Amino acid sequence: MKASLKLNRRAFLTATGGAALIGAASALGAPREAMACRGRLATLIDLTRCDGCDGQAIAACVSACKTAKAGDVPQPVDPIPIPFPSRKVEDWSRRQAVSDRLTPYNLIYIQKAEADTGGRKTTVFIPRRCMHCDNPACATLCPFSSNHKFENGAVVIDPDTCFGGAKCKTVCPWEIPQRQSGIGIYLKVLPTLMGNGVMYKCDLCQDLLEEGKTPACIAACPRQAMAIGPREEIFARAEAMAKRIGGHLYGQEENGGTSTLYVSPVPFADLNAAVQTGPGRPHLRPVARRMAGSDGLGKAVLAGPALGVAAGIAGVFAAISRRKDRSGKEE
Repeated sequence: MKASLKLNRRAFLTATGGAALIGAASALGAPREAMACRGRLATLIDLTRCDGCDGQAIAACVSACKTAKAGDVPQPVDPIPIPFPSRKVEDWSRRQAVSDRLTPYNLIYIQKAEADTGGRKTTVFIPRRCMHCDNPACATLCPFSSNHKFENGAVVIDPDTCFGGAKCKTVCPWEIPQRQSGIGIYLKVLPTLMGNGVMYKCDLCQDLLEEGKTPACIAACPRQAMAIGPREEIFARAEAMAKRIGGHLYGQEENGGTSTLYVSPVPFADLNAAVQTGPGRPHLRPVARRMAGSDGLGKAVLAGPALGVAAGIAGVFAAISRRKDRSGKEE
């Protein structure tokens, strides 16, 4: 991982204590330049505008994200240790070009829905990535506290301490996080018994936000279909837009609320019936907050001293790794 992209929670909160960007000028009636503000951010995705960059081999937002995140995932060890008892290895290192689903190397993709609403067929393109939930179970239930909800609304996984146990994916209603086996801190602790790699998902381009820049996918959209800005403003604009077009919202209530709002001219039930779903391809169903049904999974977080010891070891190794990055040698 590039040193500039490593997570430092305190520095991140300090640097981004109110920075926000607003894109999609004509959609939101705001300039495309970065605009300083304070408070939490939200993103708006206008499905009346997104055309999936139809005719292009890969959508601009997908390509921009791949470019921005290139090099983030280290080369896995060879051979990758076979975990016990699952014996399941997830290796995307030879399939980095995949762009039609979420992977550790592809953090946003476009769903295409040929929806039939009231006898009228409509084609809708839907950019999909992490929803950045308001109260994310993925962060609450991570055994190693590797998943954090930041003050600006972004939910971010720290790759330096993630063991790839995939609790975050299991409790995510959309199963957004994706695993790359054979990398990460678990290799230095218990490579066949504790973890299985590192989990990856959209982090809202927190490194660009630190610099006062727009997330890569939003900046690259030729249709200005995506925007980011102050949460209250984005929510108000999304609601007004939906009312104006007689449309529908997704993300406002799902999983207890998210920092991502979709506005669609087609009901999301119709879109969900029309899109391909499955591994790496999230649904668009209504979602109650998952924490209420996560008690069984929560027990895994409290799985006894072994996890606590491993978490402590992980912290030590992560600290050593950070010192090496700064000094070029072990202190």
